[in-house]
Amino acid sequence: MTMAALSPSLRNRLADYARLLRIDRPIGSLLLLWPTWWALWLAADGAMPSVGNLIVFTLGVFFMRAAGCAINDFADRKVDRHVKRTRDRPLTSGRIQPKEAVGLFLGLVLASFLLVVLFTNTLTFYLSFGGLVLAFIYPFMKRYTHLPQLFLGAAFSWAIPMAWAAEAGELSRLTWLLFTANVLWTVAYDTLYAMVDRDDDLKIGVKSTAILFGDADRLIIGCLQALVVITLLMVGAQAELGFFWYLGVASMAGLFGWQQYLARHRLREDCFEAFLNNNWAGFVVFAGLALDKVF
Repeated sequence: MTMAALSPSLRNRLADYARLLRIDRPIGSLLLLWPTWWALWLAADGAMPSVGNLIVFTLGVFFMRAAGCAINDFADRKVDRHVKRTRDRPLTSGRIQPKEAVGLFLGLVLASFLLVVLFTNTLTFYLSFGGLVLAFIYPFMKRYTHLPQLFLGAAFSWAIPMAWAAEAGELSRLTWLLFTANVLWTVAYDTLYAMVDRDDDLKIGVKSTAILFGDADRLIIGCLQALVVITLLMVGAQAELGFFWYLGVASMAGLFGWQQYLARHRLREDCFEAFLNNNWAGFVVFAGLALDKVF
C-alpha cells in the first residue's frame, strides 16, 4: 500500500510522527553516526569492523536519535510554543499527545536495547545504561544549567565507548580521547544551533551555552573547534594513522573556518547553515579514516 492510498487523516498522522522523530531531518542522526563509525573503524585496529556491529550501531544511531527527539519534544512541549522555529511541532500544537511521545521513546529505546542484548557483548550491555540515562536527562538540562550542550555532547558521544567495546571487547585511552574530541565538537556545533534560538530563549528563560557565552560565542566556539582538531591529531598519533587521516582532520579544520565565516554576523539563517555544515566536517574525518585503512 502506498502513501497515496491512505486516507488524508492517516497520512497527516504519519507525517506528524515523522516530524516528531525528525525522520524528515536526518542531520542529527548523521552527526551521531560519523563518530560512531570513527569508533568502529578505529577499534577494528587496522581491519574492517564486523558487519554485524556496523548494522547494529547504524540502526542504534537512528533509533536512539529518534527516541531522543521524542523525549526532547515531550520535555519542551510548553516551551516550544514560544520559539519561532519550534512553535508548530506536532506535540506543541496538540496534533500528537504527550503519552504518544513517551510511548515512542520507550519503544525505540527498547528496540535499541534489544539490539545490544542480542548482538553485542557484556561490556557493551553495561555501557548501554549510561547512554539511556544521558538520552533521558539531556532534554531537561536547559531548565537547570547553561551547559545543556555539554550533556548533549556526552549523550551523542556515548556511542563511541559502546561501539568500541562491541568491536574490540575492551576500552582504551584512545577510546576516551576520541570521546573527548566528540564532546568538544558537539558543544561547538550545538552552540551554533542554540544561537539560532537565542533571542527567544532569553525571553522565556531557557538556558544554553549561546546565552552563557554571550558576545564571546564565536571566540569560544573557535577555541572548542581548535581543541577538536588538536585532539583528533593526538588520536592519529596514538593510533599511528597515516596521511589520509590527517587530510581528513585538516579538511574538518577548513570547514570550521567556513562555519566561523558563516556565523560572523550571528544571523539566524547563517548560524543554522553553519550548524548544518558540521555533517560534512564529520564525514571528511570518516572518509580520511576509511581511506587510511584501505591505503
